[in-house]
Amino acid sequence: MPKGYWIVRVDIADAEKYKAYIAANAEPFRQFGARFLVRAGRFENPEGKSRARNAVIEFPTYQAALDCWKSPGYQKAMKLRQPVSTIDLIIIEGYET
Repeated sequence: MPKGYWIVRVDIADAEKYKAYIAANAEPFRQFGARFLVRAGRFENPEGKSRARNAVIEFPTYQAALDCWKSPGYQKAMKLRQPVSTIDLIIIEGYET
């Protein structure tokens, strides 16, 4: 079964208030087996548009990635993020060879 991934691009307007979102998303991420492969860090943007921060989060399955986003715990965390950031997020199924 292929893994699932969140690919996230975010601009943060209030870093202090964004910390509450980070604290709140820890439990749903743990519950659904999330693992950060990329979290902020240096990047180049040779084509297209970008945001200030980027993340790639791996889940054990595509369904776990979807279920995490839909979970009550993540939905609660998301409400802390929305007023202080702008985000692009896709949930994508991994490629198996």
